[in-house]
Amino acid sequence: MTPSQKAGPHEAPTRYGIDRPTLGELITEWREPRYRADQVWDALYRQHIPLEKATALGKALRERLTTTLPLVLEPVTEQRDARDRTRKWLWRCLADGAEVETVLMRYPTRATVCVSSQAGCAMGCTFCATGQAGFERHLRADEILEQVARAAHTSDQRVSNVVYMGMGEPLANYDAVWASVERLHADFGLSARHITVSTVGIVPGIRRLAKEELPVTLAVSLHAPDDELRDQLVPLNRRYPIAEVLDAAQEFSEARGRRVTFEYALIAGVNDDTARAAALARLLKGFPGVGGAHVNLIPLNPTAGFPGHKPTAPAMGAFARSLESGGVTATVRRNRGTEIDAACGQLRSRERDQPVAAPSVRMSP
Repeated sequence: MTPSQKAGPHEAPTRYGIDRPTLGELITEWREPRYRADQVWDALYRQHIPLEKATALGKALRERLTTTLPLVLEPVTEQRDARDRTRKWLWRCLADGAEVETVLMRYPTRATVCVSSQAGCAMGCTFCATGQAGFERHLRADEILEQVARAAHTSDQRVSNVVYMGMGEPLANYDAVWASVERLHADFGLSARHITVSTVGIVPGIRRLAKEELPVTLAVSLHAPDDELRDQLVPLNRRYPIAEVLDAAQEFSEARGRRVTFEYALIAGVNDDTARAAALARLLKGFPGVGGAHVNLIPLNPTAGFPGHKPTAPAMGAFARSLESGGVTATVRRNRGTEIDAACGQLRSRERDQPVAAPSVRMSP
């Protein structure tokens, strides 16, 4: 049975969904030389060029391939931040019209792609634009991989890092996310250590990740050192409280021998006082892994649906110093792409922006 006969109406191969053996079968079915499959694979995963520009292939074959192996994302908008060359795409999924966003962050010698794993998000974190918009559906592995490939087509630098920090909760879509991670490693040639999977704390997913063979990086979005506040900022905390999240993260660190990164969005007047910094340091001091835990402090990025704002630079510096004095390393992240709503917490569907109230929090003395 040929590849075209095997595929049903909902199983037809896509450009970044087809695997290497099936591509070889397809090329054989078309009575093309076997080396053509290698040339196609090289264009897709080594040269990172669109098939239309793979001039090692004849024009007729390129046209047949682009028709038989369609792309799954249609560009809706593209924006660039002139200050730091960050680039953002809004895509429409051709399967059903769902919309997702992808961000390319470029540096002098490398590039990082931030991918979405879901259209929308069901986690409901109050300060996150994606969470404010709600959940639509999980993305398939080929829809995730195509985000990386099409961002790479535009980059002068090699894409060496991929972070699952775009729209959605990666560990809520575990199977498709992990399938895409394996393809990034095996086919795109990315080091597993340069692939970061972020989560707001889905404990079973973290424990499952600890058992995988590829040593990816884990980033846990914590945002508060106590359950009372985290319940308000991250509703999933009511199901998986901080102690359970840290226990699972420790299991991951011990299994992989790697440091876990904790993300902490600093919100002025909510979670940025030094008392909370000291509490966070007590939580994370002595965490396993090389170098212990590391905290990425993220100045809150503005979103239409959340009235909070980032702390002053001195307040952020004081928070970082308090962590350091408590034995936990910390970095205040330089946000990229804020002018085009491409920074952490800003990705969202264009359709919905429902305002939410900022949490009413009693400050620590």
